[in-house]
Amino acid sequence: MSKTTSSLSITSYSEKSNSSTSLPTPRSEGEILSSPNLKAFSFNELKNATRNFRPDSLLGEGGFGYVYKGWIDQNTFTAAKPGSGMVVAVKRLKPEGFQGHKEWLTEVNYLGQLHHRNLVKLIGYCLEGENRLLVYEFMPKGSLENHLFRRGLQPLSWAVRMKVAIGAARGLSFLHNAKSQVIYRDFKASNILLDAEFNAKLSDFGLAKAGPTGDRTHVSTQVMGTQGYAAPEYVATGRLTAKSDVYSFGVVLLELLSGRRAVDKTMAGMEHNLVDWAIPYLGDKRRLFRIMDTKLEGQYPQKGAFMAATLALQCLNSEGKARPPMTEVLATLEQIESPKNVGRNSQSEHQRGFQTPGRRSPAPNRSPMRLTPTASPLLSHQQSARVH
Repeated sequence: MSKTTSSLSITSYSEKSNSSTSLPTPRSEGEILSSPNLKAFSFNELKNATRNFRPDSLLGEGGFGYVYKGWIDQNTFTAAKPGSGMVVAVKRLKPEGFQGHKEWLTEVNYLGQLHHRNLVKLIGYCLEGENRLLVYEFMPKGSLENHLFRRGLQPLSWAVRMKVAIGAARGLSFLHNAKSQVIYRDFKASNILLDAEFNAKLSDFGLAKAGPTGDRTHVSTQVMGTQGYAAPEYVATGRLTAKSDVYSFGVVLLELLSGRRAVDKTMAGMEHNLVDWAIPYLGDKRRLFRIMDTKLEGQYPQKGAFMAATLALQCLNSEGKARPPMTEVLATLEQIESPKNVGRNSQSEHQRGFQTPGRRSPAPNRSPMRLTPTASPLLSHQQSARVH
């Protein structure tokens, strides 16, 4: 990424920005926090906005800390009475030392500059003493993880699943195709948040990394990510590329198709790991129904499902270079969603009496990595395991 002077004034880049424009990367904390696009909140303001971080304002909890529902005035961004003004999500980090602060700063850096309809909007931050908080737009439908795996929620229809996949793919494609490429590095179901209309937005940019520049083909970095989603070549070598994100996208697409977690330690053998279990079925039209989510009750277009399964297989290729770029992934998903592939489903094998195998589960990581618990930033109540 381009070097900048200490007098850098941060510019905002949106999805309509010229892709040839380079995203400035502030070098100092002061430059990052001086973003004109973000409001610097005081700790007292956020205490008032969340009713003193009361338990009944709690939206979610993870390794990073807690997320609370709050209210601010739409114009002044000052604290408002509960139920009035604009609803926000306030993430309060646990005081975890350098690494926590580094990820917090990375998130402010990227979301303070990048704006896209499929990236969650960061409104502001608070840095006071040991207190580090972030204020986001509120995402009323919560995380994709909750909708796929939490009991009691209405199962997502095929159309909604494809809508979510397309929105997430647009977000990743935007990041990958900026001139100063951004590699997301932690693409997973808990980091995909949903608005009232189930539009998907990527959240939690704490692990985001600048892509390779010049004639470099990858970025060498400490292996960080989430068990079950991280690309095998990245886990093995620490060499990070945009194709690492494509692999993670393939895992999430598989979760959308199957309704199973990437890793499920309650399952034995091959079903432990979603990718290992599902891959033999993905390229076989006649056996594909065996991995499809039973909660869909057969209500999906067989042609579209097979196209999506084939796409997932391409994204999960063990050779990073052989995976499609996100622009191609997005184009394929949009083709699946097009009217000719939607409409009433012809009766699927499931409806004709075949039974899909019992509820399943993804697998634990087999490589020896130290795992740290963390979760999606805004609305996930479940913890995920990040690979460090």
